[in-house]
Amino acid sequence: MNESMKKIIFIVNPISGTQGKELVLNLLDEKIDKERYTWDVVYTKRAGHAIEIAAQAAAEKADVVVAIGGDGTINEIGRSLVHTETALGIIPCGSGNGLARHLHIPMEPKKALEIINEGVTDIIDYGKINGTDFFCTCGVGFDAFVSLKFANAGKRGLLTYLEKTLQESLTYQPETYELETEDGTYKYKAFLIACGNASQYGNNAYITPQATLTDGLLDVTILEPFTVLDVPSLAFQLFNKTIDQNSRIKTFRCRKLRIHRTSPGVVHFDGDPMQADENVNIELIQKGLRVIVPKETIVKDNANVLQKAQEYVNGIKMINEAIVDNITHKNQKIIRKLIRKD
Repeated sequence: MNESMKKIIFIVNPISGTQGKELVLNLLDEKIDKERYTWDVVYTKRAGHAIEIAAQAAAEKADVVVAIGGDGTINEIGRSLVHTETALGIIPCGSGNGLARHLHIPMEPKKALEIINEGVTDIIDYGKINGTDFFCTCGVGFDAFVSLKFANAGKRGLLTYLEKTLQESLTYQPETYELETEDGTYKYKAFLIACGNASQYGNNAYITPQATLTDGLLDVTILEPFTVLDVPSLAFQLFNKTIDQNSRIKTFRCRKLRIHRTSPGVVHFDGDPMQADENVNIELIQKGLRVIVPKETIVKDNANVLQKAQEYVNGIKMINEAIVDNITHKNQKIIRKLIRKD
C-alpha cells in the first residue's frame, strides 16, 4: 500500500433513520478515489459503540472517520474526534440531519460521497452541556421533553417527532429559569430555551437561524409562553428561518450560559435526552473539530463572522436591559409596600 494514501473509516449505524444503508455502501467503490484513499467499514452494535470505534480510529491516525447515520451517530463520533487531526465526514442517514443540513451536505448519498472524495476540511466550534459535547443544539424545556418522548417512541422519522410534539404541546407548562452569562443574570418564564452552535434541530427547523459554526458564540433562543393563536406563525417562521423575528422570541449570544431551574429534569443535546439537576452549564469551545465540508460552506460561514460580532454586542445590550427592567420592577414593588405602610 502507498504510504501517502489517506485512510477513511466508515462507521455505519444500521438502525438510524428510516432507510437502509446498503445503497451508500454499494457506492463506495464507484465514488471514492482508490488512488488517494483506502477505507474500512465498521458497524455499530449498541449505543455508544461509535464513540469507541472513532476513538480507536483517531488513535491510529486515520485521516477521516465518516458517520453513516443521524445526529446521534455524528455526536458520538464527533466526541472522539475533537482536538485530534482526524476529520469527521458525514453521509446523512438520520431522522433530522441537523449538522449535515447546516453544512449544506447533500441528503443524496452519491453527492455526499463526492464531498468526502474531494476532502475539503474546515474546523468548527462545538459546545458542552454539563460536560457532554454537542455540535448542533442543546437546551431545556419543551424540546428536551419531546426528545425524551421521541427516544421512547420505538419509531423514528419526522412524522413520529411531529406526533409527539403536537401531543405534548397541549399539556406542557412553561417554567421560570434564571439565566447567567458572562454579562449578567436575569429571569425568564419560557416554554423552551435552545442554545445553538448550528442553526437548526434538523429537518430544516431553524431554532437559532443566525448561528454559525465558526464565530465562537452560542446563539440562545428563548420562546416565551404563547397561545394557540401564535402557533401558525411560530411554525411557519421555524421552517422559514425567521423565528427570531417573532414577538414571542428573545435571542442573544454568549460564550457561557448557566441555567438554573427549580427542580431536576431532562435536557437535550443534538436531539438526545439526558437527565440533569437544577443547574445546567453550557459553554462554547472554539475550533475543536475538523469536518469534511463542501467548498462553498467555508465561504458562507466565514462571511458572517463580523456580523455575528455586532449581534453579540446587541445581545449584551438586551441582557443588560432585562437586568435593568428586573431591578426597576423590584424597586417598584418596594415603593408600593412603603406607600401602603404610610
